[in-house]
Amino acid sequence: MATVSEETTGGISVVRYSNPPLGVMTAAGAEAMLAVVRAIVDRRDTRCLIVTGAAPEVFIRHYDVAELVELGVALTGRDLPEPSGPPASGVLALFDLIAAVDFPTIAAINGHCMGGGFELALACDIRIAGRGVTKIGLPETRIGIFPGGGGTQRLPRLIGEGAALEFILRGRVVAADAAKAMGLVHEVAVDPLARALAIARDLEARPAVGLAHAKRLVRAALDRPIADGFAAERLAFLKAVRSPDSLAAMRHSLTHAPLGTREPD
Repeated sequence: MATVSEETTGGISVVRYSNPPLGVMTAAGAEAMLAVVRAIVDRRDTRCLIVTGAAPEVFIRHYDVAELVELGVALTGRDLPEPSGPPASGVLALFDLIAAVDFPTIAAINGHCMGGGFELALACDIRIAGRGVTKIGLPETRIGIFPGGGGTQRLPRLIGEGAALEFILRGRVVAADAAKAMGLVHEVAVDPLARALAIARDLEARPAVGLAHAKRLVRAALDRPIADGFAAERLAFLKAVRSPDSLAAMRHSLTHAPLGTREPD
C-alpha cells in the first residue's frame, strides 16, 4: 500500500513516497501525495518543496501498469470525454500542482525513476539524481502506450523537440550521468537528498517574491508570444522591486554582498 510522509524544517518540506515492494505510483498514492502537497501550499509559509522516494534505490519506479490495464478495459467501447479544463484530482492534478506552486520544487531522484515517476520529476523545477541511479526515462512505448502525465509536453520544453521525440519514441531509459549529459537532470550527486536540501536552504534565504515571479515567467515563456512575455516580465519586475523583502535584500547587497561576488554552492 502506498504511503506518503512529510517532514518540514523551517520553510523546507520534504515529501517521501513509498509503495513497496516495487515503488510504483498508484491512483491512491497520487491522491495521498496530492493531499499532502495541497496542505503544504495552504500553509503559505513554504519556501521550497523536495520530493523523493522513501525506499532505497527507488524514487518512483513508474505508474502501476495493472491500473492502466484496468482503465483500458473500463474504457473499451465507451465514448471518451472531451477535455474540460485542468484535472481536479488524481496524478495529473498532482503533477500540475507541483509545476504551478509559487515556490521552487526539487526532485531528489534517489533511485529508479521511469514513466510516471520521471513525469513527476519533470514537473519539478530542479532535478538532482543520485550517482548510482541506473534507470531514468520514459519507456512507455515499449508496452504500447506513451507518456500521458505531461511527458510529451514537458520534455520537449526541456531538451528540445528532436531530442525529446527520439527519447520518447524509443522508450529510452538511461543512467544518471547520461541523464545529466542530455539535460534531463541538473546535477548528479552522491546523496541527492542532501544536495537538494543544500540548494533548498540557499533558496530559502532569498526573498520569496523574486523567486515566485521568476518561476511563473520562465514557466510561461514558451507558451505565449515573446512580446506578451516581455510585458508580463516588466510588470512583475516592478511588483518585485517594490516588495519589502526585495528592497531589504537589495539594500543589504549594496554594502555587504555585491551581486555576483559569490556563486551559489
